[in-house]
Amino acid sequence: MKIHDILIVGAGLTGLRAAFEGITADLDVAVLTKVHPLRSHSCAAQGGVNAAIDKDDDWRDHAYDTVKGADFIGDEDSIELMCKEAPQAVLDLDDLGCPFSRNEDGSIAQRAFGGASFARTAYAADRTGHAMLHTLWEQAIKHGTHIYQEYHLLKIIKNKLGHACGVVAMEIATGKLEVIRAKTVLIATGGYGRVYKANTNAMINTGDGIALAMKAGANLADLEFVQFHPTGLKTSGILISEGVRGEGAYLIGKDGKRFMSKYAPNKLELASRDVVSRSEAMEIMAGNGVDGAVFLDVRHLGRDLILERLPQIRQLSIDFEGVDPVDKPIPVRPTCHYTMGGIRTEKLGQTNVKGLYSAGEASCTSVHGANRLGANSLLETIVFGKFVGKEMVRFIKQDYIQQEDLTVDEDVCKDTVELLNKIKNQSSESGIRPAILREKLTEAMNKFVGVFRNEELLAQGLEKILEVKADFEKVCVDDKSDCFNTDLLTTLELGNLILLAEATVKSALERKESRGAHTREEYPARDDENYRKHTIASINDKGHVVISYEPVRLVNNDRYKPVERVY
Repeated sequence: MKIHDILIVGAGLTGLRAAFEGITADLDVAVLTKVHPLRSHSCAAQGGVNAAIDKDDDWRDHAYDTVKGADFIGDEDSIELMCKEAPQAVLDLDDLGCPFSRNEDGSIAQRAFGGASFARTAYAADRTGHAMLHTLWEQAIKHGTHIYQEYHLLKIIKNKLGHACGVVAMEIATGKLEVIRAKTVLIATGGYGRVYKANTNAMINTGDGIALAMKAGANLADLEFVQFHPTGLKTSGILISEGVRGEGAYLIGKDGKRFMSKYAPNKLELASRDVVSRSEAMEIMAGNGVDGAVFLDVRHLGRDLILERLPQIRQLSIDFEGVDPVDKPIPVRPTCHYTMGGIRTEKLGQTNVKGLYSAGEASCTSVHGANRLGANSLLETIVFGKFVGKEMVRFIKQDYIQQEDLTVDEDVCKDTVELLNKIKNQSSESGIRPAILREKLTEAMNKFVGVFRNEELLAQGLEKILEVKADFEKVCVDDKSDCFNTDLLTTLELGNLILLAEATVKSALERKESRGAHTREEYPARDDENYRKHTIASINDKGHVVISYEPVRLVNNDRYKPVERVY
């Protein structure tokens, strides 16, 4: 039996930052990840990390920008904590050796990002997440962090008091199931953007931790708020960083003219992401696009600046669209990028299941509300990774009550083994291939739960999802082996995506207003009187997804009073 003080599921920035707190407090910390830590999706973040480190900036302005960007539904206590602690969090990484880009005087360079009142985004060229992740991975190695590498999460387990006390995971190399017990469990597994066919996410972003936390009794929140990034590459959906617009790039239509002045006359291309994505969608629907895309133009920035600050962006454009942005504009379109919703937590990451914590994109703390500002995601990982790590240390040292659990590993794994055997034993003649179901699911999300929504579209989407859910009972795999059975693992991931898709659409159907990334055509206005609240999704005793609501956490500050959100 394997026992740890802290078990962290997910080895991205959030997980490794939390691990650092546990290790330096002399606790036994383990990190479980289904990929090598340096393959975590955090490494894909390009543009930067927000922090009011400039002497002319103020964390209070950062907080207001975030509250406004969230369309006044973010939890203000969490937002204030994040923005107030942001400078120190970035400087901590700087001290650990993160190679941020520099100004001539040696200070950390910052660029402008959408929805911000100040150019407060620190960056490392256009590979910021990559640089930050490597920095924290070095610390994990230095301090001897125990890593369960290439282990697939299958279940969160609870003791007789209903407290989280570990997980069941599969060692991918052997197919062996292992029960790993811990005093606290942190879910830091990222988002579930792969639920959409067109997305900027890695293949691993299937929401495993979120779905399994829900099955373990944790509440989810605000799943209807799905961010569509304005600049995914037309063909592949691969992300083109907001940092490109921060450096001065333009959005143009097929007529060659900029169009954002019609939608955000003050901020133009640097309005918040939901505003820019809707603007692009309207231009495309009006006939000013080409093959469902508009164009991102950087030619005027010059070859030298592009090679210095945007080298990865240039290479991605060449490799995946056959376009060198030095000479031609890049075809882009709104693409699923980030899930604002996730496991519902208090400010310091506690869920409604004692001993179970969450942080990062897997969580809904909620610092992003209805719309995340660019470069606040990397900030969320290092601030809440730090503070959730500290809170788990405090819990273990002050509040943890040792409970003797006599449940043997075989009993803990029993239902998991039954599920795996059911999938493996399903006949290929009468069963349904997972690839068919995944295609049907992701296409339905793209078609019916996109940038613009209405009741008819959402109802059709739910119908398709429930059909996929029913068919999943007959899912079959061709590979019956144990060793590196990716056929089986992707099928399990599909099951998690189906659950999250159902909860997302049900949440969207119930929110009869337009707010942030959630735009209802028949309810075009924001309705603060009835819907300034969090949508809670949970599973009832019959196994059905049910919707309820919870108040937004507010601070006593008239500064955050809701106003019309314009840019």
